[in-house]
Amino acid sequence: MRTLLAAAVVAVTIAGGLAATSRTDAADAAIGGITFSDEFNGAAGTPVDPAKWKFDIGGSGWGNNEQQYYTNSTSNVRQDGQGHLAITARRENPAGYLCHYGGCQYTSGRILTADKFSQAYGRFEASVKVPKGQGIWPAFWMLGGGNWPATGEIDIMENVGKEPHTVYGTVHGPGYSGAEGIGAGRTLGTPLSDAFHNYRIDWSPNLIVWYLDGAEYFRVTPANLGGDPWVFDHDFFMILNLAVGGHWPGYPDATTQFPQTMLVDYVRVSAWTDDGGGATALRSAFNGRCIDIPSANPADGARLQLWDCNNTNAQKWTPQGDGTLRAMGKCMDPAGGALTNGTPIQLMSCNGNPGQRFTLSAAGDLVNVSADRCVDVKDWNATNGAQLQLWDCAGTTNQKWTRA
Repeated sequence: MRTLLAAAVVAVTIAGGLAATSRTDAADAAIGGITFSDEFNGAAGTPVDPAKWKFDIGGSGWGNNEQQYYTNSTSNVRQDGQGHLAITARRENPAGYLCHYGGCQYTSGRILTADKFSQAYGRFEASVKVPKGQGIWPAFWMLGGGNWPATGEIDIMENVGKEPHTVYGTVHGPGYSGAEGIGAGRTLGTPLSDAFHNYRIDWSPNLIVWYLDGAEYFRVTPANLGGDPWVFDHDFFMILNLAVGGHWPGYPDATTQFPQTMLVDYVRVSAWTDDGGGATALRSAFNGRCIDIPSANPADGARLQLWDCNNTNAQKWTPQGDGTLRAMGKCMDPAGGALTNGTPIQLMSCNGNPGQRFTLSAAGDLVNVSADRCVDVKDWNATNGAQLQLWDCAGTTNQKWTRA
């Protein structure tokens, strides 16, 4: 039973409209088939599927001074007969439960896929209608197992009752755990509790992107960690829970009504298909042409271009374990080591510079990890010979790529 809980206060809140890097494109270049799904279609009052979920039980406070006792009772965790999982927090103590502060005041539920299902990379999503009220804290999140925070934590969705309009996404790891977690929030004009919303991350090597109802609001790469370790390169398992009270949300007061229920319509996980095993072309979603080396014997500094896809070695790019993309024995590289908007993309001898790390995200963005910028078709040029550059990721088709 884990005793360290998730997320504390996150770093940045983005209110109102989308962040500057919002996505309007639904390209899913590196997303594969469904690897985990629970639609919660059981009869009313039935427990969750034990082949998919197990329970955390107890009232230890879970590292956050939470007030609830987690049970495995269908009074707290059940299927509702209408295609939903219902996790319910109640003001009660039906069995004399003891919490870290004495006799427990509340019960609730926390289920997880540890020892049942875990995965590295891919799309993790859930449709959730959160509860409401001061001191109420629903979450959909993941842990990397082992010792926290060394093995990492990814918070896909958190909401605290005192901020009913805002969802938070956060990562925690060594040097950026607890209140120092790195994350952001998205604030809607209506309370999240008014409707079901889709909460999702797309996770690929060196990149995690958060979405609310299909619109991106936050992304993180190793460049955001200030030199602290990136620990998101191994299997994680999922957790759904509804906490009552804690350091971050505060505690129930006279305005808080019970019971409060978190409804989950589905939880789904999709594979990430780019396993780095082979050389393939990188085709532009904008004009259908491929990233090309313009010489049979390229010298360092050769500027990459777009050209009709032709299955030659000059268009076959292999992702490596060190994060580089290689073709013809050399690496994709930002010219001059610059990481600013407008930096040309060239071919260069592989030299261990972190600026040579690129990753193809699940949404089809070819991201330079150090710059946290995307490979962009310069000037929206649709012809052969079009040049490539780094530019702020904007979700436009001239920044979208697929393996071909």
